Amino acid sequence: MSVFVDIVPDPSAVDSPRPAAPRHRLRAVLTKAGLPLLSVLVFFAVWQVVASSGIWNQTFVPYPSTVWRAFVDVSTTHDGVRGYAGYLLYEHLYMTLRRVLAGVVIGVVIGVLLGLLMGSVGWLRSVLEPWLTFLRALPPLAYFFLLVIWLGIDEAPKITLLALAALPPAAVATTAAVVAAPVGLQEAARALGATRAQVIRDVVVPAALPETFTGIRLAVGMAYSSVVAAELFNGIPGIGGLVRDASNYNNTPVVLVGIFAIGFSGLVIDGLLRSLERRAVPWRGKI
Repeated sequence: MSVFVDIVPDPSAVDSPRPAAPRHRLRAVLTKAGLPLLSVLVFFAVWQVVASSGIWNQTFVPYPSTVWRAFVDVSTTHDGVRGYAGYLLYEHLYMTLRRVLAGVVIGVVIGVLLGLLMGSVGWLRSVLEPWLTFLRALPPLAYFFLLVIWLGIDEAPKITLLALAALPPAAVATTAAVVAAPVGLQEAARALGATRAQVIRDVVVPAALPETFTGIRLAVGMAYSSVVAAELFNGIPGIGGLVRDASNYNNTPVVLVGIFAIGFSGLVIDGLLRSLERRAVPWRGKI
């Protein structure tokens, strides 16, 4: 005699769906947004404490509220004065970004092309690599005055300086990425009958793109770090020119406004480049 026992699960014992994933996503979002916000709040709190301590004169360490008033003054027309030196803050920023864009595009295009050639042709890499290292080691001010002598004080020396600042990072990163392209994939492509140009186009370039994007981000950072030097002469309108002119009069609040404008716009541009990289190179880290 056999006994069959039907085991019916208790509905109360069945695990209900857990909202772990939504909670995890919410925690990740709060961490990603909350920590930067917290760091900003701590920064301003420390700044306020230092300014209130009286250790330094207000000329050197102004209150955050003083810098905010300077930001409002530079961004608006007040008491018959339009912004700073006759230009509003967004006009200064627009001119600087236009110069940076022109310089970065020229420097990155030439740098990436040089990197592809240097990574593919060994003797060319041996010839050009020392010159790139030499240029990368030079501070912008070391050759900016020479550019002014050659090109004048208009836009040409500014854009040339920014292009020269952006070129080495793009070239070096691209060269390293091309040299490090997977040899196995290249040999497999050749075995299937691909020409040298096809191997470079279909294997080397896709493999090198992730590091090339890193080089482009570094190039933008180098160009941004050279903005003040590029706008030493005839730099108004321009954030670098604003910072230089305000520093001549010990106008620290306006100098800080210019620094924050450069920094925040740099963060936005870097975020856009990261987003573009994620879409253009979805295979990063997968080959």
